[in-house]
Amino acid sequence: MNHPSQATLALHAGGDLGPITRWRTSRHLADCERCREDLAGFAGMREILPELSETPEIPWNRLAAEMKANIRLGLAAGECVRPGDVPLRKSLFTGARALVALASMAALLVTGLVFERPMPRRNYARFDAGVVVQSTKDGIAVGEGREALELRHQGASSVTYSVGAQGSIRARYVDPQTGYVTVNNVYVEE
Repeated sequence: MNHPSQATLALHAGGDLGPITRWRTSRHLADCERCREDLAGFAGMREILPELSETPEIPWNRLAAEMKANIRLGLAAGECVRPGDVPLRKSLFTGARALVALASMAALLVTGLVFERPMPRRNYARFDAGVVVQSTKDGIAVGEGREALELRHQGASSVTYSVGAQGSIRARYVDPQTGYVTVNNVYVEE
C-alpha cells in the first residue's frame, strides 16, 4: 500500500490540497489507521500553532534570517560539487511531457484530416477522340483527355437521367438539403 507523504497529510489537515489529491488522500485515509493517526497529529498541531505565535521568547526574525542563509549556502555548495558540463535536465521531452506532446500532435493531425477531408479523385477514362459526357454514381461528368468536370448530386435518393442522341445528358433529382427539384443539363457541341 502506498501511503501519502507527511507533507500531503499536513496539507490535507489544513485543507490546502487540490481536489484530485484531496479525494485520493481521503480514500486512503478511509482504510489506513496509521495515516489517520498522523493526520490527527497534524490537526492537533494546527490547533496549538496560533498559541505559539503569541509567545515573545521565539525570535522569528532571527530564525527566518538563518533559514535564508542556510538555503543560500546549500545552493552555493550544490553548485560547487555539480559537474559544470552536465545539464540539470537532460531533455525537454521526457516521460509525461513526451506523451502529452505526441498526443497533441496526433490530435492536431486527426483534426486536420477531418476538417480538410479531401474529395476522392475520380478515375475517368482517357478519351483522345474528343469531349465525352458520361453519368457517374455521384453526378454527370464531362471530360476530355484526363480532365473532367462533374456536376454532383451526392445524397439524392432518386435521380432520373435522360440521354440525348446528340451528346447530352439531363439529371433530375430532389436536392436533400434544400428540398428543391434540381435539373442539370449538359450539352456537348463539337
